[in-house]
Amino acid sequence: MKRPAQAIPALVPTLPRVVLGAALLSMVLLSGCNYSFRGGSFPDHIRSLAILPFENETGLFEITQEIHQFLLREVPRGLGVNQGAEENADAILRGTISRYDLRTPNFRAGQAGAGPEVLQRQVSISLQVELIDVVNNEILWENGGLSAQGQFLEASETEEVAREEAIERLAQLIIDGAQSTW
Repeated sequence: MKRPAQAIPALVPTLPRVVLGAALLSMVLLSGCNYSFRGGSFPDHIRSLAILPFENETGLFEITQEIHQFLLREVPRGLGVNQGAEENADAILRGTISRYDLRTPNFRAGQAGAGPEVLQRQVSISLQVELIDVVNNEILWENGGLSAQGQFLEASETEEVAREEAIERLAQLIIDGAQSTW
């Protein structure tokens, strides 16, 4: 009668062969799959994206350039595509800056005879955005009311800090929205 302890060493030499066989089988099966590690999972035919400067319906002239530069830097990377020129891009991102507001969400009453003391301000930016598949001539994604906010402390920060925060959030919302369609 065999002892159970003797059966285990008999399996050990075959274990590397089983692992090697499973690894080879996995490689063969997966090599036939059309899988890639492209970020963003854009449709396969879209490899380049042109990001056009957004139209500006606000009174803040410099915001057009600030948004455009940030989107150029972040959106292609977030979607896993190359930045391209409008003439030869597979897709185009365009839009309109429809609103820029500076609000005061946090303040406290001032001393007698004085106005309120502002503690915190909030920048709110709204966009209308379209992502167009130029190859198939169709709108891949659009959002007519994309909005984000950024805040700054009145005593120690500037409006630019909040504007940058809002623009960063808008870029992420664009990436998330574009990826949500496929």
